[in-house]
Amino acid sequence: MKNFFPALGARHALAAASLVLAAQAAWALQPFKVQDIRVEGLQRVEPGTIFASLPMRVGDEYTDEKGAAAIRALFALGLFKDVKLEAQGNVLVVVVEERPTVAEVEFAGIKEFDKDQLKKAMRDVGVVEGRPFDKALADRAEQELKRQYINKSLYGAEVVTTVTPVDRNRVNLTFTVTEGEPAKIKDISIVGAKAFSESTLTDLFDLDTGGWMSWYTKSDRYSRPKLNADLETLRSYYLTRGYMEFRIDSTQVAIAPDKQSISIIVNITEGPRYVVSGVTLAGNYLDRDDEFKSLITIKPGEPYNANAVTDTVKAMTDYFGNFGYAFAKVEAVPEVDRENNRVQLELRADPSRRAYVRRINIDGNNRTRDEVVRREFRQYEASWYNGEKIRLSRDRVDRLGFFTEVGVETQEVPGAPDQVDLLVHVTEKPTGMIQIGAGYSTAEKISLTFGIKQENVFGSGNTLGIDVNTGKFNRTIVLSTTDPYFTKDGISRTLDVFYRTQRPYQYQGGDYKLVTEGGSVRFGIPFSELDTVYFGAGVERTRIKSGTNIPAAYLAYADKYGASSVAIPLTIGWSRDNRDSALAPNSGRLQKFTTELSLAGDARYAKFGYQYQQYIPLTKRYTLAFNGEVGYGKGLGGRPFPVFKNYYSGGLGSVRGFDQGTLGPRDVTGAILGGTKKITLNTEFMAPFPGAGNDRTLRWFVFVDVGNVYGDNDPWSLKELRASAGLGLSWISPLGPLRLAWGQPIRKFAGDKIQRLQFQIGTSF
Repeated sequence: MKNFFPALGARHALAAASLVLAAQAAWALQPFKVQDIRVEGLQRVEPGTIFASLPMRVGDEYTDEKGAAAIRALFALGLFKDVKLEAQGNVLVVVVEERPTVAEVEFAGIKEFDKDQLKKAMRDVGVVEGRPFDKALADRAEQELKRQYINKSLYGAEVVTTVTPVDRNRVNLTFTVTEGEPAKIKDISIVGAKAFSESTLTDLFDLDTGGWMSWYTKSDRYSRPKLNADLETLRSYYLTRGYMEFRIDSTQVAIAPDKQSISIIVNITEGPRYVVSGVTLAGNYLDRDDEFKSLITIKPGEPYNANAVTDTVKAMTDYFGNFGYAFAKVEAVPEVDRENNRVQLELRADPSRRAYVRRINIDGNNRTRDEVVRREFRQYEASWYNGEKIRLSRDRVDRLGFFTEVGVETQEVPGAPDQVDLLVHVTEKPTGMIQIGAGYSTAEKISLTFGIKQENVFGSGNTLGIDVNTGKFNRTIVLSTTDPYFTKDGISRTLDVFYRTQRPYQYQGGDYKLVTEGGSVRFGIPFSELDTVYFGAGVERTRIKSGTNIPAAYLAYADKYGASSVAIPLTIGWSRDNRDSALAPNSGRLQKFTTELSLAGDARYAKFGYQYQQYIPLTKRYTLAFNGEVGYGKGLGGRPFPVFKNYYSGGLGSVRGFDQGTLGPRDVTGAILGGTKKITLNTEFMAPFPGAGNDRTLRWFVFVDVGNVYGDNDPWSLKELRASAGLGLSWISPLGPLRLAWGQPIRKFAGDKIQRLQFQIGTSF
């Protein structure tokens, strides 16, 4: 280390040496009565700091003991490199030499870390601009930097500290790092495994010896926290397969002399495999033994499963909570028969005391008003604690879509054994959403859509948005606002005003245009915690502006009913949503049924739609999702179904891998007409994206899509269905829900328009 203090040793050595020398100087002074105290050598330290630390005052008798105590006290401040006491007559002179302070902290050669991250680590060890500096501090800083690099498996990293003096007794610190190459895991061995092969067990680990994704996941870099997590996974694997006495005896991590490879050895003792012989209840189950027995997932005759025991205990504890017993305890006590490798489990219950909720506190809602969260709660203050209502409340808050995380914590009230407080902690997500969509095809090249939507405007829970599609062939402007609590009972109101234009795609030719303008109002009435019924009405006008290559169906409709058609649609709908999250669901079901009736005006028709979504958690990490949609339209009063109300299919939101909205009937010119009947089926297998950490919304998926639209006179034909398969990525990004999909048609027909790569922000499925 380069240093302009070549004579400085470690801090304690410097302090000891200075103390001895100064004490000797102090001891050479004859006792005298202190008439004044003067301080010399100060540059930045205030004189009051010196006077406050001295164990003597003007008028006191100076002695060697007091002089030594004064020197110790001043060195203990950590501000001085040297301290001396001198006497000039009856004046005590304190001569100090201040330690330099840190002016700037810089880093060179840093690639693996962000500099701000390292500066924070330096602050934690005391290297901060404006703080006193000595060599011991620089040594601690070097060790902390090396520790940071060791955590990244860069064991060969070298750190050189350069100390550069600047004006006013300050120094600049520059840490120059030679990072070197990271050490890679060479092998992982599990010693003592008999019931399972070593390869089966090491496949459970996130740490590995490298693979095709290691450049991103860094799974071949050793990390103690990752190893601890892998050991817990190993432990869980055995404990869920009957090995209840399994233990990890030791773990050895050895690094090669060149610091470029690491070997990990895990020594285990499996123990015997136990089978559950029976499960009994003990304790107070509120005279509801049969109800609690129905919660038991432990199965006699099968191997002991720690997860089943944990799930059973949790289910019983939660069930006690439904009756107000917030502090109930259920303990699984095993009775082990080692001779026959069997275990009898006794579930001992102590409901403790019944409690009611004193107060509900909300934390983390920096923007969202408390009222928006509280109105979703079904557990009320000053009411008996009810675990089921608390879980329902948490799910309702999560389904708002305003938060990435929602948690409810039960807290005891000091001095009140029958009371609890609930702490609702939320993590807000950006609800100001910019919706952007893009795709590429040989017909349109790049197409774009754009929108701005504020789902939680001013933290009120209301939604305000504008959707703009500036595509070359389809343009839309929609202004909308939703008040989810238009009334105190939870009736919602949505207002829409829209203007749409539609032109034929470039490969179709022509310059005709459809223009639709209008508005609507809808109300949503909650009939239960999960069910909402919608009612609404609107008025819209569609104009067919003639031009070249206009489809015959449009001409026929305009000739009979006019080029300007007015509809007054009435809407009735129903939805049921018990998904665990609106942002990134892993379980639950969503159903929607919509009806649109226009019984007056020029366009008279009925339009029906039904959507079904199901999310099935395969494990805590993997989810299987299904989506099905059916639509049907029919003209009323002897009139045909309006062609401008047709369904369209293809692309994101329907059958991926095909160009957006290009499936279904066409006329003789090849113009896409859409259809009066629609069917869409989607299946997705979803998994967390490698390296996503705690972001549960970042997931990759593989999918299979099936669907098509049919004309008014066409039958529902399975032979006409298109199908595709592919993979994609979904993420609740700061700009909104993002979906990226690459699809390959696996069932297509001549003339179908293919668009394999598609992405959109602001869509689902």
